[in-house]
This record gives sequence, structure tokens and C-alpha cells, in this order.
Amino acid sequence: MELLEQTVRAIPALDQAVMERTRRRLDSLTKPPGSLGMLEDWAVQLAGITGRPFPRIHDKWVVVMAGDHGVVEEGVSAYPAEVTPQMVLNFLAGGAGVNVLARMAQARVRVVDMGVNGELALPGLWSRKVREGTANLARGPAMSREEAVAALEAGIEVAQDLAGRGADLLATGDMGIGNTTPSSAILAALTGCPAEEVVGRGTGIDDERLAAKVAAVRRGLEVNRPDPQDALDVLHKVGGLEIAGLAGVILGAAARRVPVVVDGFISGAAALVATRLAPASREYLMASHLSEEPGHRIMLAELGLTAPLRLRMRLGEGTGAVLAFSLVEAACRILSQMATFAEASVSEK
Repeated sequence: MELLEQTVRAIPALDQAVMERTRRRLDSLTKPPGSLGMLEDWAVQLAGITGRPFPRIHDKWVVVMAGDHGVVEEGVSAYPAEVTPQMVLNFLAGGAGVNVLARMAQARVRVVDMGVNGELALPGLWSRKVREGTANLARGPAMSREEAVAALEAGIEVAQDLAGRGADLLATGDMGIGNTTPSSAILAALTGCPAEEVVGRGTGIDDERLAAKVAAVRRGLEVNRPDPQDALDVLHKVGGLEIAGLAGVILGAAARRVPVVVDGFISGAAALVATRLAPASREYLMASHLSEEPGHRIMLAELGLTAPLRLRMRLGEGTGAVLAFSLVEAACRILSQMATFAEASVSEK
């Protein structure tokens, strides 16, 4: 708990003076003020995060955290739990969707075992396993409060390690069969939205499984009674180990002034937890895309984030976040490479 508390306290406010300097620079460029929309917003935000009027991105990482979920017993997924460790192997072999998109973005993928059911001793895999999968949240707490803290702190340590290696942009990614169910439960618990509004089809489940999924979330909330004013209580009762780890990554990155691009629904649940634990961490987040999961729109509104991409995606893994890396870099390049009116000898209005 000490690392978590220290990290929350260490998250700095954005550098307002540098942000104002960046706004003035943007308004002097050869374009109508504000005409590049979110690229300008992100340029200002990145300047405030890094404390640099001309932020640059050199070292990009996608953190893919994996964990299993006991709630799969309730028939909430179209895929068996065995797929989680199988996909971890696929990530490490470079064959998953996030690997393809990361290579295109010239980013690296860090795969972390937070709670896969079974021992995985694989080259390239970071093991931060807290336990072998969560318990069934529909029948009791998914994990203990101490385990939730351990997972959060493991995520903080991953972010600290990558920042120490020079990472200056992180993306959140996930793998865990059944993990849209705890993500839905977290969203419902923290916002008070009914289960039927936040539960989606995840891996493409049919109507029968969708009904089972809604019922599982409802039972989880009834049985566990998570306290909406206590994000840690919500996390340990109805959350997931990879969700907790990703929340820790967000907190650890914010404490080191590293921006984080948030992927879709599962990453959104992690961001909700992180920002409830440390409201200051919200300023370090950039949304990437609007997921097809119905609850994701609610998540983004709760976080106060706008997603620039709408591609009907719902894969997870960090795929949407990696696609947004190019937009983050575009924001930096507009700021540093576009000419001002004076430099280009262009008349201002």
C-alpha cells in the first residue's frame, strides 16, 4: 500500500506556463486558430505533461496485461478460458493484432502476466502474477483488497521500469477471456448505471449469453455491494487483475510525467479506477477510439475524454491505442515543424 500511496501523492499538476506558451505558438502558425482541433489540444496537453514547449516522442510502448476471470463460469464469453494463455503465446510470438499495429507504429509490446490461470515461464514474458485468475465475482469478491493493491503496485512498477528505460509514451492493452464482464461491473458500480446499459456482447456473444452476462453483473453488484466512493473496494470486489495492473500503469506513468493512450472498454475501466484513486492522473490520459461496447461511451463521458477514432473496433489488446500513436506524434510535429505566419511571410487576418 505504501508504493500506491506514494505514487498517488507524486503525480504532479501539468505545467500551466508551458501550456500557455504552447497555445501562443499554435495560434501563430499558418492556420486559423484552433483549426487542427484535437491535434492542438493534444499538443498543449503533451507540453503540460512533459514540461517542454516542443514535446517529442522517441520511445513508444504498449503494455499488454493478461489475467483470467472466474466469472467465465457463468457462461459470459464465446471463448473458453484456455484462450488467455494461448493468446499470451501469440503476443510473444508477434502474431496478434496489437503486434502488427505496433510494428507499423514503430512501438514495442510488453506482455505482463498479472493473473493467468497456470504457470507461464516464457522468454520475453514479464511475470507479475498476483494469483492464478480471479474468483467468480457473481458469487463473491473477485480478489482480496490486498491482492488488488498488489496488482496496482505491480502495474506502477511496470510503468516505472519502462519510464526508467526511456519510454515517453505508453498505451494500455489487455488480454483476459471474460474481462468485459468485470469491466462492466466496475462501470456500473462507479457510475450507478444499470447493468443492461453497460453490458455489451464482448467477443460476439448471442442473446442467451448476453442475458447470462447481464445477470452475472447484477448478481456481482448485489452479492458484493461495492462502495462507489471507494475505487479500491470496487476493484477488489468486481474487478480483474489485468484491469488493476493497467490502473497501476496509468498511476505510475503519471507520476513520471509520461502520457498514456487509453485503448477501449477494459482499459477504460482501468482508467476509471485510476482517476478515482488519483484525480490528477486524468490529465495524463488521451483516449484513442470509441469501442463498440455500449458502456464505453459512458466511460469516456465519465472520464471527460474524447476519442478521435471511431472504427467499430472491439478487440482490445491495445490495438486502438496503437493506432492513435500516429495522431500523438502528429500533434508534436505540427507544433515543432509547422511555420509561423512571420516565418512563412504569410499575411495574418
